Amino acid sequence: MKRRRHTPEQIVRKLREGDRMLNEGTDLTEVLRQLEVSESSWNRWRAQYGGMKANEAKRLRELERENSRLKKLVAEQALDIDMLKELAEGNF
Repeated sequence: MKRRRHTPEQIVRKLREGDRMLNEGTDLTEVLRQLEVSESSWNRWRAQYGGMKANEAKRLRELERENSRLKKLVAEQALDIDMLKELAEGNF
């Protein structure tokens, strides 16, 4: 099966569709086949996006991206501070 990336909105839509089919009595393997996702992806999505609306999932993704960007900035700043301390001590 071809690997593809799903947007948070697509994931939430597929989760809702899958839940609807499961409530109608469709077997999980049949639901996964129709949605074209693996069972591990389904379980990961349920854990991460279960009960969310599409706009909430999109906001979560944006916040995660912003958080990783800020962590990189803090790490770079800490390296700069350490470098300046070494230079000030004369240990170069």
